[in-house]
Amino acid sequence: MNFDVKRMVKFEHNIGVPEKKYRMIGGVALVLASLFTAKILLILVGMILIATAYSGWCPVYSGLNKSTLTPDGPANPESSTEESETPKE
Repeated sequence: MNFDVKRMVKFEHNIGVPEKKYRMIGGVALVLASLFTAKILLILVGMILIATAYSGWCPVYSGLNKSTLTPDGPANPESSTEESETPKE
């Protein structure tokens, strides 16, 4: 596995919606924990998790050419469910 520095600076979205939620929850939890424990490392890691969740881009994932984005489905998912519910004659 190679770490590609040039790919790392392209700023392409590579974090999916479920992982964004987990990163945001984990980041907030670490920031809150740092308030009670007075640990600088906890607040730094928490802020990094919050920033990557908000932006949707992780530099480590870019360098490793990894993405948790799901493949794009139909542009309007509501229209595809309507079509599948109507009986075809």
